[in-house]
Amino acid sequence: MQANELLDVVFRWAHLIAGIMWIGNSMLFNWLDRNLIAPPADPAHRLSQGKVFMVHSGAFYEVEKKLLEPGQLPDQLHWFKWQNFLTWLTGICLLVVVYYLNDAAFLIDPSVRAMSQAEAIGLSVGTLVAAWLAYDLVWTTVGRRTPALATALSFALLFGAAYGFTLLFSGRAAYVQTGVMIGTLMTGNVWMRILPSQKELIAATRAGQEQDATLSLRAKQRSIHNNYLTFPLLFIMISNHFPSTYGHHLNWLVLAALMIGGAGVRHFMNVRYAGKAWLFPALAMAVIGLAGTMIVTRIREAPAVTIEGEVGFARASEIIQARCAACHSAQNSDPQFPVAPGNIVFDTPERIGAMAARIKDRAVVNKTMPFLNRTQMTDAERAELGKWVDGGAKLR
Repeated sequence: MQANELLDVVFRWAHLIAGIMWIGNSMLFNWLDRNLIAPPADPAHRLSQGKVFMVHSGAFYEVEKKLLEPGQLPDQLHWFKWQNFLTWLTGICLLVVVYYLNDAAFLIDPSVRAMSQAEAIGLSVGTLVAAWLAYDLVWTTVGRRTPALATALSFALLFGAAYGFTLLFSGRAAYVQTGVMIGTLMTGNVWMRILPSQKELIAATRAGQEQDATLSLRAKQRSIHNNYLTFPLLFIMISNHFPSTYGHHLNWLVLAALMIGGAGVRHFMNVRYAGKAWLFPALAMAVIGLAGTMIVTRIREAPAVTIEGEVGFARASEIIQARCAACHSAQNSDPQFPVAPGNIVFDTPERIGAMAARIKDRAVVNKTMPFLNRTQMTDAERAELGKWVDGGAKLR
């Protein structure tokens, strides 16, 4: 195993584990907030915001959410912050290992925008910083007066950024850049807004002062933002397995549909705890997201080249050997892929024929293969492969 691949495995595994812990904690605390039993209306419970009883692993748990009396800070206080930091840190490490190293091969697609490695990395890093500054500015100004307007602006900025990334980077990288941006916003919320509010609450309690309830409300607002961003981010984390999404010429619209659907499902899962109908609306949002994806991915680009007549296997094989075999053979010549991705090799006619439908999907329809078109497959060659598959993918 090469060093680059080893780093990929280590950081990806750690990213998955940290993400499970962070997102699990986030969902648990949001669930707790929505299931609290209101405290009795008497002075003895004036600081209580409610409690909840749970049963798990052979015992009962009684959890109460409340503010503390001045000077009442306990000796042991558990914080939930490092799961988020480790998730973001391992995600950034993956971004560097997979997309920044090796001449930014996965980041740059010359057919989208020709640029140097330094330019691509600079744009990637710069947009992450700009995204946090813009988002935080919206919610520290407009969000305090008109949350609904701030929400609309946030959606517009998110979708605008996703669209902009598709004009800068490869389709796969554009999705990942959007995911890293969302993860950075969520991490900024934790470390720049939520944790400082918690520190001020703790400091006030330790100093024997009343706690400012507005700090709790502001921290909770950002926590809710993170809650809604969770489902879209989880899809983006697995999106590289679905080239029909990021490889589509309307990939930004596909991503928008999936993000709206994911956030919508999360919303109705949240309102269920307010006694509102949730299951049907949540399923409806999922259907809207999936249906939108299916509809958009079926919108085809007008063919750049039209092939008249039949295309035989001899010609299809010639194209495949010239453009695909560098990465998909028993003895690959591309150092970026010493082993054929997905164990797909085109060394015999039978193997080529067995993968005919996938060849059309990846090389003709979505144009995600060859990888970033490193072997310079032409539009005419793509059209010829499509014609061969449509003609029955005959091997003789």
